[in-house]
Amino acid sequence: MKKKSMILGLTLMLGAGVLAGCGSNNASTDGGEKKVVIGYFPNIDHAPAMVAREKGFYEKELGKDVKVEYKTFPDGGAFMTALKTGDIDAGLVGPAPVMNNFTNGADVKIIAGGSSGGTAIVASKQSGINSVKDFSGKTFITPGVGCTHDVQMETFLQDYGVKSARIGGTLKHVTGNPAQYASMFESGKVDLAAVPEPWASQLVKKSGAKIIVDSKKISYGTTLPNTILVTSGKEIKADKDVVGKIVKAQEEAIAFIGKNPEEAKNITVKAIKDITKQGLDKDVMDQAWTHIHFTSDVNKDVIQQFANSSVELKFLKEKPDFASLIDTQFIN
Repeated sequence: MKKKSMILGLTLMLGAGVLAGCGSNNASTDGGEKKVVIGYFPNIDHAPAMVAREKGFYEKELGKDVKVEYKTFPDGGAFMTALKTGDIDAGLVGPAPVMNNFTNGADVKIIAGGSSGGTAIVASKQSGINSVKDFSGKTFITPGVGCTHDVQMETFLQDYGVKSARIGGTLKHVTGNPAQYASMFESGKVDLAAVPEPWASQLVKKSGAKIIVDSKKISYGTTLPNTILVTSGKEIKADKDVVGKIVKAQEEAIAFIGKNPEEAKNITVKAIKDITKQGLDKDVMDQAWTHIHFTSDVNKDVIQQFANSSVELKFLKEKPDFASLIDTQFIN
């Protein structure tokens, strides 16, 4: 497919992190110490945040004078709202919400990657879908309108002439929390899902779902950062030291994941269960884990290609220049 070939060979990780207001919005607690709030989602591609939390890497890097707190989110829209209101200071989020907010004037900077890969298109057992040819007139679900997984799916479908109803096609779209997709499949409310791991592997095992487009074939599947670490330009100017330490803590977490994959999996499974109340079998986690790559690297070319697709799909009104969005000075 031409969309995929454009970005083959490029590597990029967009971890989902938003750092807005370290030392300003949440500058101090009642005791006078600074407070930093980290946000992330209960998905495997957000494992760096879960590992960093469990192993105390943020606390270690930021020091005893900084209190670290954590908040979790079901989708990028809620995450970005929390960023703009100052309810969080850092965290992991997908690239699409960051790009959308940047083009609308938000002061946000991508400062590191987090992970790439792991998005698949799956069909419910009762949908009767066996290939992309069967998508017309069906209903698909993603975490949000114009979210990273939505853009990946709709970009892929362009080459097949399949469009969502939003842009004149017949493929209906709804949104929802990935942890609830199994019940929505079983009720017949949705037929398809563009979903991140571990939920794709979970749907296959628990609901008899079928993977129609795997994480290697979906557009930007192996190159797009599914999660990125971000902050505001204001905070970089106000406290580069704090921003640098948050990036360093995430890099430590990614290094830990590489050296201790089994322990990292166990940490992630427990964290996801604590948030979603859903357990993951070891074979589901093992399968899902193979679809994710963790890295702090950021490839500007892939981000721009993804943005161009967002414009073609009318998620963005005009083609933005993301040169000023990305600041990689903190990556070692």
